[in-house]
Amino acid sequence: MRVLVVEDEKNMNRLISEAMEDEGYSVDSCFDGREAIDYAEAAEYDVIILDVNLPGCDGFTVVERLRERNCSAPVIFLTARDSVMDKVTGLNAGGDYYLTKPFSFDELRAVVNVMTRKYTGNRTNEYAVGDLVVDTASRTVTRGGEAIDLTSKEFALLEYMIRNRGVVLSREMIENNLWNFEYEGGTNVVDVYIGYLRRKIDKGRDKKLIHTVWGTGWVLREE
Repeated sequence: MRVLVVEDEKNMNRLISEAMEDEGYSVDSCFDGREAIDYAEAAEYDVIILDVNLPGCDGFTVVERLRERNCSAPVIFLTARDSVMDKVTGLNAGGDYYLTKPFSFDELRAVVNVMTRKYTGNRTNEYAVGDLVVDTASRTVTRGGEAIDLTSKEFALLEYMIRNRGVVLSREMIENNLWNFEYEGGTNVVDVYIGYLRRKIDKGRDKKLIHTVWGTGWVLREE
C-alpha cells in the first residue's frame, strides 16, 4: 500500500512516515498544501494522512480540490484543530476521518486499516485465495494452516496482490504502489520479489496461486 503524509512540522512528518513504513507501507511525504495536490495527482495512494494548517493552502482546500479532480483516496485529517465545526468542515470537504492531536499511533494504524478495508470492500482484515489467508492487521500469512514468514516488502507485495486478487498487475502498477518517488525503477526488483513470494507461497505445492501473464504482469488467483 502507498501512503501520502502531508504535515508541515518536519519532526512529526518524519515520525508518522516512519510509523507507516514500519507497517510495510510505501510512503511519500510533503510539507505544503499545493505540493500535496501535485503528489496526489501524480500517483495513486491508498490513504492520505493530511494536516489542516498547511502553507500553500489548508488541508480542507486540498481535499476539496482533490475531490473535484476525482481523486477518491481516503483522507485522514490529523490536526490540532478539534472544534466540532472544524470536524464538520473537514468531513463535508470530502475527508473520511478526523483524528485530533495529540493522537495515538496505534489508533492511527487502526484507522488506516479501516480505511483500506472500506475501499476494498472487505469487512474484516482477512483476505483469502484458496487456502492462502492474509491478515493485514496482525500481518500474518498462512497457507493450509501453516504460518509463512515474510519480510516487510514481501508482505506489502502479497497484500497488494491479494487485495487485487484476480486482477492482472503490471510491473508499473506494482512499482507505483510499493515504492515511493525515490525509487527510480528500471531494474528487475519486482521480478525478484515475485520470485521470493513464489518460493514461500507456492514452492512444493500442487496448486499454484501466483501466475505470470506473459507480456502483462502477474495475478494472484486460484485455478
